[in-house]
Amino acid sequence: MFNTERAPEMSYARIAVSIPPDEARKIGEIQWPPSPPGDPHRDFVTVSAEYLDKPAFSAAVGSVAKATRRSKAIIFVHGFNNRFDDAAYRLAQIIQDSKAPAVPILFSWPSRGVIGLRAYEYDRESASQSRDSLDQLLDSVALSPNVKEVTVLCHSMGCQLTLEALQSRSMRTGKIGAKVKNVLLVAPDVDFNVFRDRMQQMGNSRPRFGLFLSQDDRALKVSKSLWGGATRLGDVNPDEEPYKSELSRENVLVFDLTHLQGESHSRAFDEVTSVMGMIKRRLADGQQLAGNESKAGVVSQQVLSPQ
Repeated sequence: MFNTERAPEMSYARIAVSIPPDEARKIGEIQWPPSPPGDPHRDFVTVSAEYLDKPAFSAAVGSVAKATRRSKAIIFVHGFNNRFDDAAYRLAQIIQDSKAPAVPILFSWPSRGVIGLRAYEYDRESASQSRDSLDQLLDSVALSPNVKEVTVLCHSMGCQLTLEALQSRSMRTGKIGAKVKNVLLVAPDVDFNVFRDRMQQMGNSRPRFGLFLSQDDRALKVSKSLWGGATRLGDVNPDEEPYKSELSRENVLVFDLTHLQGESHSRAFDEVTSVMGMIKRRLADGQQLAGNESKAGVVSQQVLSPQ
């Protein structure tokens, strides 16, 4: 539906993705059809896809929340080397496998969808240029009376974009917004010092942050070399200083996924059931993610997407 080129304004769409039954698939993976349209009993299949204008998108967010009785929304911000179809199917997989009772919303920025130094530089600029659009999306979703809580889930380079948008909101209005409760940073390709500065600039009235890291993240080690050795937030050792003290001071809930299976840069999604178990154990211990401030048939997940 959308290519890799940048656009002067945001576009909107609504997509229904069919997911095969759990017994016919490996949890944590996307079963791509060998050829379109695919077999819905075996493959991820796009059942329907339509372009929307902004009012129709806002109405769709409210109607899906009301129809599914889900008062929470998850906004997924993908990372480097992710095409639109990659990100849409990944979000459907995350929602299905985590069984998260939330309205899935994809914020897709124009990644080249390829690996290479020039592509990395292009993606970094594209992500940064998408900051205001993500800010607008947060406003649109928060305005829905049927949405009571928003969680932002970002991956890799998408975390840089997310932090920039949140900082911009904080500086523009003095607050990020009461409905934005949680920000989940998965394998963030973000300079640790930049992260610390952005957190401080947001002030105390900010969402609760969860950090999902892997100390063996090969992709982030390559990124570190590209950035002249600057430590990436997503592969620090949370038990070492100064990271331990600074993450604690910023009240960041840390999940070290190094011991899990799966590809290091995406194991939070590959092993999403294990990650959800880790989160539930933390919640059982009273460590709330939300801060004080602020089938035996074909399963369908509807993905709402601006780009």
